[in-house]
Amino acid sequence: MVESLTSGINPKRLFLGSCFALIATSVAFAMVGAVMGPLKEVFILTNEQIGWIGGAGLWGFPITIMILGPLVDIIGMRLLLRVSLLFHFTGTLLMITANGFWMLFGGAMIIAMGNGIVEAVCNPLVATAYPDRKTEMLNKFHVWFPGGIVIGGLIAYVFGLIGLNWQVTLAIILIPASIYGVIFTGQLFPATESKQIGVSFGQMFKETLFRPLFVVLAFSIVFTASLELGPNRWIPAVLTSAGMPGILVLVWISLIMAVLRYFAGPLVQRFKPTGLLLGSALFGGLGLFWLSYADTFLQAIVASTVFAVGVCYCWPTLLGITSERVPKGGPMALAWMSGVGMLTVGLITSPLMGWVADKQSHQRLPFQQTLLLMDQGKTVLNSAVADAPVSRQIAIRGTLALIDDVLGSATEESLPEITTANALRSLINIDPTSPVAKQAQALLAPAENFGGKRSFRFLAPFSLIPILIFGFIYFRDRRRGGYQVEKL
Repeated sequence: MVESLTSGINPKRLFLGSCFALIATSVAFAMVGAVMGPLKEVFILTNEQIGWIGGAGLWGFPITIMILGPLVDIIGMRLLLRVSLLFHFTGTLLMITANGFWMLFGGAMIIAMGNGIVEAVCNPLVATAYPDRKTEMLNKFHVWFPGGIVIGGLIAYVFGLIGLNWQVTLAIILIPASIYGVIFTGQLFPATESKQIGVSFGQMFKETLFRPLFVVLAFSIVFTASLELGPNRWIPAVLTSAGMPGILVLVWISLIMAVLRYFAGPLVQRFKPTGLLLGSALFGGLGLFWLSYADTFLQAIVASTVFAVGVCYCWPTLLGITSERVPKGGPMALAWMSGVGMLTVGLITSPLMGWVADKQSHQRLPFQQTLLLMDQGKTVLNSAVADAPVSRQIAIRGTLALIDDVLGSATEESLPEITTANALRSLINIDPTSPVAKQAQALLAPAENFGGKRSFRFLAPFSLIPILIFGFIYFRDRRRGGYQVEKL
């Protein structure tokens, strides 16, 4: 297929295909988040390891978007979307067939690489298709990131209720991926705006890296992306550990975000993008701080509502501002904005939140009760290992090794970090219905919930940085006569 500037283009179908492609990325986000708890138990992983898997589901994204995004016009939108489809299928199947941490990590990263290609192509595609409504239509396009989380989250919740395993949950990613592949089949794609007016690759590079406004916006997305995507990755696991339907809280957050993004047009006109971002950062930080104190489902819903109202506009509005005020940056500027955000969350925010959760949750494990449970668990498993099948013997011996590490490393006042929680997870996984497993769950769950909420509290104050940045830009724009869109 030869790409055309304007002739033969079907903007509505291209927008629809873009929306389903984004649904595939968000369903993947929801499904990986939904199975983080089961993966931790089945493969005996630490919170930090789970943070790396969750992070790989994010930082694989910038690998493709930052490299391939600037090359959209050179490689072609159609070919790139075919590659994204291949990555969505390959990564999902790799996770489903995983036998340990590295396959899970690799599969999550490949899925995220597919997600990065979708954003690399579809952001400039939407901006090109609707040149006079960029911020509005990018918000409407990004309705389907939280919208897909609603869809995926509800499916994951129902699957959990009826007892389907985590592999079936992950396989749902393949459905929207297949749909966008069908919608894009046979379609012509436009050249981006920058190519249509003859902006060179060198000009795009200079406008992106050396334009002060772009640098400031890219610095801002480090914090706004962390505020939105870091907690959303952890919310299901953290709240579920307190006996709440954590995935439903994530669905609620995503539903609010989807609705508000769909009606972004009037708000953009009323408050202008920078004013919208100022309010978003403020409410996002307050909501996350409040969520870190939520002890009941009602408290979690109220706090998460404030959080959702805050973070819903940050990502698409920052992309809209980039497209409107750094237009010569073209697809490179849009790709690198998204890449910087995802790279930060994947490499720093998500693992850091897991590390904070590990540290804080360990402090909540009762010393004497945990030691007694380890002794009891060792006795029970030693009596069961001889009569167990070979595969189960391996699992039991692995658990006994963890218990011996705990008992051997414990002092008169403290238990070893990481190993203790892993031993409890392993006890639970051996036989979740046994009395020992139930006691282990009773000790571990409150500690996990405490540690997870402390990681929210740790992150919330970082919202002050984008508040200051957006406040400065907003009031500077007002002194200069208001928000101005730069025309190519």
